[in-house]
Amino acid sequence: MLAEKNILIGVTGGIAAYKIVEVASRLKKSGANVRVMMTKNATEFVSPRTFQEITGNAVSVEMFGDAANFHVAHISLADFADAILIAPATANFLAKMAHGICDDLLTTTVLACDKKILVSPSMNTKMFDNPATQANLEILKSRGVKILEPATGNLACGTSGKGRLPEPIEICAELEKIFDSGTLAGKKILVTAGGTVEAIDPVRYIGNRSSGRMGCEIAKSAAEAGAEVTLIAGKIEVEPPKNVTVIRVESAIKMREEILKIFDSVDAVIMSAAVADFRVKNPAAQKIKKSDETLTLELVKNPDILRELGTLKKNQILVGFAAETQNILDYATKKLVEKNLNFIVANDVTAEGAGFSVPTNIASIIWRDGNVENFPKMKKSELAEKIIERVANLLDEKKFFPVNDV
Repeated sequence: MLAEKNILIGVTGGIAAYKIVEVASRLKKSGANVRVMMTKNATEFVSPRTFQEITGNAVSVEMFGDAANFHVAHISLADFADAILIAPATANFLAKMAHGICDDLLTTTVLACDKKILVSPSMNTKMFDNPATQANLEILKSRGVKILEPATGNLACGTSGKGRLPEPIEICAELEKIFDSGTLAGKKILVTAGGTVEAIDPVRYIGNRSSGRMGCEIAKSAAEAGAEVTLIAGKIEVEPPKNVTVIRVESAIKMREEILKIFDSVDAVIMSAAVADFRVKNPAAQKIKKSDETLTLELVKNPDILRELGTLKKNQILVGFAAETQNILDYATKKLVEKNLNFIVANDVTAEGAGFSVPTNIASIIWRDGNVENFPKMKKSELAEKIIERVANLLDEKKFFPVNDV
């Protein structure tokens, strides 16, 4: 994937700079043409001579120190690159990059580059978690910069937490992904996750046990396959993926509104959210006080979002989920046909390792032609990859099924 690619590495002043020597070596062995830029602080940790010997190219440090090698150094380096890797990326560098500050060769070159950029932050946990750093990362992500999340473990400062630079093999693998357009490249995928919340009063609600983990893993897998992903999330217990657009909702009504806003523009919808079937007809404006009397709630049906999408869809792939406790295949197949789905993912939530709030699942994929794929217990991330693989195949083959084909 990296053979004959021009990779420009920017090294900033972090203790993890030593790891980038191996990164440069791996890239060189993969057939890439590698150049390195270093900040002055980075040279306190690793000698430019080391990178020069590894890459076979002169290392650029000073803004005007490479006049003999380049016409205009920062422009020439930016034009050279097919991709830029910044690792380790300090909090200082992230702040400069996010706000367009260019006071040295590295920041100036990055500002002049319109190619793909991978940034691998590395710093103390408190520095990484600081709202300023997180805000800067969000700015960069919104501009299309790829962020490789730091690892968790022992840090050079003597503490332990999130902030370690990932291992060189992981950094190189992530860099390869930049040049791998993916099976869903150019596609727009909508994923729903988590349970909806139906208010009883300002404090209480009707909900369900969904954690949102499965939907978040699907969204992550779709993004890794190159798709532009929108995740509409109800109440979830996990962090949503960083590389997707997240829309947070509470009620089924609100989820429906957000889905319909973009439904016509997407290529596939994967409805893994646990949408409440009923809502309270008249939620109380104030908290209902405890009493010795019984409490009666009048419930009304929520819109059947999946059924509605099945009637509205044109060329979209539509995938549903059936979380059942009995007659799994029968109930799931009925839902598949009635709601005009391309396939449905069914599981028995009472089975050990397949229920809510666990990292694994045991599922079956049921197709319109009656074919059933049964999967053993596996991580939800692995099941997500299988689901995305099948969605990609359907989009590639353009297999669309009208409601009356069964």
